[in-house]
Amino acid sequence: MAVASLPMYDLPELRAATDAWWQGLAHAFRREGIADVPDSLDGRTSYQEIWSRPDLLFSQTCGYPLMRALAGRVTLVATPCYRAEGCDGPNYCSVVVVATDSTARTIADLRDTRCAVNGLDSQSGYNALRALVAPHAERGRFFGSVAVTGGHRASIARVATGEADIAAVDCVSYALLARHRPQALTGVRVLCRTAPAPSLPYITRVGADADLLRRLRAGLERAFADPGLAEARAALLLDGAAVLPLAAYDRIDELEQAAIAAGYPQIA
Repeated sequence: MAVASLPMYDLPELRAATDAWWQGLAHAFRREGIADVPDSLDGRTSYQEIWSRPDLLFSQTCGYPLMRALAGRVTLVATPCYRAEGCDGPNYCSVVVVATDSTARTIADLRDTRCAVNGLDSQSGYNALRALVAPHAERGRFFGSVAVTGGHRASIARVATGEADIAAVDCVSYALLARHRPQALTGVRVLCRTAPAPSLPYITRVGADADLLRRLRAGLERAFADPGLAEARAALLLDGAAVLPLAAYDRIDELEQAAIAAGYPQIA
């Protein structure tokens, strides 16, 4: 049996909606003639392992791994569009958060402060922030310290509790928290946004042929048009999907290269 996962916006409060969305997708994929569609999502195996499995049918990853660790190891299916502030069609951005009582008004005001990042392989929490900060860095440095937290919620918590002064958070994650867990945002405010890039892509296994891609994309279109899935889509802020060329994700490389050219190859 093939494997599927949807690990990227996996709040416990959204588990039922994610499962319902997968049930709708699975039904739509079967209607399109795809065999071996799993009945349920794999929530036990690490998402990094699932992404590289030869029997991967469907998952979602971040754009930065798509262009780095997963380059040549997965196939791009489509790019979801989200109904969240900071999204524009298939593009999204990050919101830069600071403490509610922070006196900062611009990024430049945060020199020598404490930065929290969710991971070094994150477009929203790292790459986008690096590009935003790069013009203000001096001799390759800007922040006083940088801590890797392991997740956006953890980064927000550090800012809220005063353990960090700034973090960049995927705008969809921020909107989902605002809707389903508003208490998690107590103590922080949005300072600004980063530059946009294509949102977190849907993927399938490497070597997927044109017929499978056509059926997966048709299944996505069918599921997004299904009125019976409207409640699940609304809970997940899903508004559609766009079929973009892989080259659209070159935007992520452009942001990285611009920071490197400015003498700021890593957040420091």
